[in-house]
Amino acid sequence: MANLGNNSSSFRTDGLTGLLPGKMIVLIGLMGAGKTTIGRRLATELGLPFYDADEEIEKSAGRNVEDIFKDFGEAAFRDGERKVIDRLLSGLPGVLATGGGAFMDEDTRTIIAQKALSIWLYADLDVLMERVSLRDTRPLLRRPNPRQIMQTLIDERYPVYAQADIRVQSGVESHEHAVEAILTALKDKQQSQ
Repeated sequence: MANLGNNSSSFRTDGLTGLLPGKMIVLIGLMGAGKTTIGRRLATELGLPFYDADEEIEKSAGRNVEDIFKDFGEAAFRDGERKVIDRLLSGLPGVLATGGGAFMDEDTRTIIAQKALSIWLYADLDVLMERVSLRDTRPLLRRPNPRQIMQTLIDERYPVYAQADIRVQSGVESHEHAVEAILTALKDKQQSQ
């Protein structure tokens, strides 16, 4: 992995080699947790490529995620998602942002556990709702009472997300703060091994 120079203000890849030998960092969490934005910044900080699972699925399928769900259903989408994630995790190290439901699939979760280091970007309901309300790109929330839908997703998914290797708060602070928290958590995990 690249050494990005001597910058004592932040922890970089030098020191991650024991923790991430050939592994990807996989970001999990609900919509609005900041997986894509934080993932891009984390990848830049670490000098690694960034991948967005939904974008990779769309490239592979030649259609957008919403159309895949509509035309083929969730089971077909999850199968394709699992294959794309497995392919990405078999490649060179990088940072991968997954869709909110990816980690809920037991087979996908197993692949991630075997081939990557998973980081749960945790955010509370108010933060998530504030973030997702900025854009109308979330089909799940285009129904009545999106706040209740999000609360139901929290209740269902957070116990499963808790199986991630690392949990980092993605709250009201800046995305840069979350990146620094991830780097600190990676350093702490390295030192505890």
